[in-house]
Amino acid sequence: MVRLQSYVLLGFTAFALAAASPATKRRTPLIKDSLPQVPRGWTLHRAAPAHHMIKLRIGLPQSNFAELEKALHEVSDPAHPRYGAHLSKEEVEELVAPHPESLDLVEDWLISHGFDVATLDRSPAKDWITIIVPVHQAESMLDTKYNVYKHEATGMELVRTQSYSLPEYLFEHVDVIQPTTMFGGGMRAMDTTSHIELDDSEPGASAAADDCTNTRITVACLQDLYKTKGYVPKVPGKNKIGITGYLEQYANFADLKQFYQAYVPAAVDSKFDVKLIHGGKNDQNLSLAGEEANLDVQYAGGISYPTPNIFWSTGGSPPFIPDLVTPTNTNEPYADWLDYVLGLSAEELPQTITTSYGDDEQTVPRDYAIRVCNELAQLGARGVTLFYSSGDFGVGGNNKTRNTCITNDGTNTVSFLPAFPASCPYVTAVGGTTNLTEVAVNFSGGGFSNYFPTPDYQKKEVESYLEKIGSTYDGLYNRTGRGYPDVAALGTSFRIIYQGRDVGIGGTSASSPAFAAVISLVNDALIAKGRPPLGWLNPWLYSTGYAALNDITSGSNPGCNTTGFAAGPGWDPVTGFGSPNFEKILALLDLEK
Repeated sequence: MVRLQSYVLLGFTAFALAAASPATKRRTPLIKDSLPQVPRGWTLHRAAPAHHMIKLRIGLPQSNFAELEKALHEVSDPAHPRYGAHLSKEEVEELVAPHPESLDLVEDWLISHGFDVATLDRSPAKDWITIIVPVHQAESMLDTKYNVYKHEATGMELVRTQSYSLPEYLFEHVDVIQPTTMFGGGMRAMDTTSHIELDDSEPGASAAADDCTNTRITVACLQDLYKTKGYVPKVPGKNKIGITGYLEQYANFADLKQFYQAYVPAAVDSKFDVKLIHGGKNDQNLSLAGEEANLDVQYAGGISYPTPNIFWSTGGSPPFIPDLVTPTNTNEPYADWLDYVLGLSAEELPQTITTSYGDDEQTVPRDYAIRVCNELAQLGARGVTLFYSSGDFGVGGNNKTRNTCITNDGTNTVSFLPAFPASCPYVTAVGGTTNLTEVAVNFSGGGFSNYFPTPDYQKKEVESYLEKIGSTYDGLYNRTGRGYPDVAALGTSFRIIYQGRDVGIGGTSASSPAFAAVISLVNDALIAKGRPPLGWLNPWLYSTGYAALNDITSGSNPGCNTTGFAAGPGWDPVTGFGSPNFEKILALLDLEK
C-alpha cells in the first residue's frame, strides 16, 4: 500500500512539473548531493535548533581549472620546456576564478534570500563565498532539514543533513556547499595517524642521540639512513617547511627545547613560527602538548635545521562534546587551512608542507573531495611540494578495528577503504617502513582511490603491479583508481619529548615529516643554485626520481581480514617507490652535497 502511494505521488509530481512553465522548472529544487544512509557509527539524535548558526561555504566552478591542471603538469614534468616555471598567486587565481555568469546567478540567489552581495566573504579568486546563517535559513535555502547526529561510540554530536537541493538553474554554477553531507571519518572530521608505542616515564633521553636500533630511532638515525648527515642548509632565509596542526594538537616549545638538547644540540636555541588560523591555538601548558604536533615539529625541524619551520594551528575539530546551548561545531578545517595558505604571498609560502591528518575517503563527499584536491593542485602549481601520511590501518583506511571494512553507500559491501587526502593525485602520499634495514610496516596505509582515476604519470607502475597480483582481491578495490602511497619512510620507534617525557611514537605521521624534511633540504640545495624548488613531486618522481630512492621489497599492509597488498620491486601500494636517499637525489639533480 505504501509503495502504491509512492508511485501515485511520483506520477502526480511528474505531471505537475510537466505542466509548469520553463521558468518555474528552472527554479524547481533538485537534489545536489545526498547520502543513501546515515554514515556508519552515527544515529539521528534530534532536530537541529532553528537558530543555531552555520557557516556555509559555497564553491563556484573554477572556469579554467583544465588550464591550471595543464600548467601544473608542464611546470612539474622534467621533460617539459616549462619545467620549474611555477605560476604566481595571481596567475593561479585568474585560472580558478568562476565564470561571470556563475557569479551573477549565485549572487542573485543570495540576494533573493536577503544577503547584501557587497558584504559577502569571498576567497581571493572569488571561487568560494562564505555565509553565516541560522539553521532555519539554511534549510530554506537548501530545501533540506538539518539534524543533530550522535556518534554512538563517543557521544559526540554533529549538525548535518543527509541531502540538500538547489534550484535547477544553479546546478552548473555551484560545485559544492558544505557543511551539509560531510560527516568526516569515524568520529572526527580529521584524525591523526600517530600512536604512542612506548612510555619510558622518565624525563630526558635515556641513551646517546646516535644510539640507533630497530626500536629506537632519533634524528641522527634518520640522517645516517637517508644520507643527509653533514649537509648544512645554504639558504635558510629563502627556503621554509610548513607543518599543519589540527584537533587542538599543540606543539610545545619546552618539549622542543628538551628534544633539541637531547637529540639536536646545535638547534637548542631555535624555535618554529606559529601561525593561528580560524581560531586555532597553541596553548603552551605542558599538559596540553600534543604527541602528533610535537612529533611533527621535532622531526621536521630536527632534520631540516636551520631551515625555518612554520606550524599552522587551524581551529575547528568537528564534532565536539556539546553543551546545552551549542550542540555542535560546524567548522571545516580542510577548507579553513586552504583558504589561509592559498592567500599567502610567494615570500610567505613554504616550498614544502607536511600533513599527518586524514579521513577515510568514503566519509568525504565526492564533490567536496574533488574540490579540496583541486585546491591542493593550486599549491602545486605555485611550486609547493605537499606530503600527506597514508594512514595507519593498512588497506582498511582509518577504521580502528581494521577488520570492519564496509562501504557506506547503502550497499554495505565489504571493501578496502582508501584514505583522503592521500588519494588525491596532486599530493605525494607517504607510507611507512620499520627497522633500520627497511621493510614495509604492517600498518602502512595504501591502496587505490574510489574517487580519483589512475593518473597518467603512474599508469605504467600501477598496471605493472596489478598484473603481478592478478585476480587477488578482485572486487575489494578499484583497479582503475589512483594508487598510493608514492613513497615511504621509517614510521616506528621515533623518540620524541612529550609533556616532558622521552617516549617512543610511531605511525605514517612520523614518516611524512621525515620524508618532507629530506625534500626540504633538496629544495635548499636547488634554491642555493638559483634553481626553482621541486614543487609537485609526482611527475619527477615517477619519471626519474624513483631511481634515487631505497626500494622496499618486503612486508605488507594487512587489514579487512586480509593480508593486504605486498611490497615488491618497484612501485607498490604499501611503500610506493621507497624511502629517500639524499645523496642520490642530489646527484640525480646535478647538485652537490
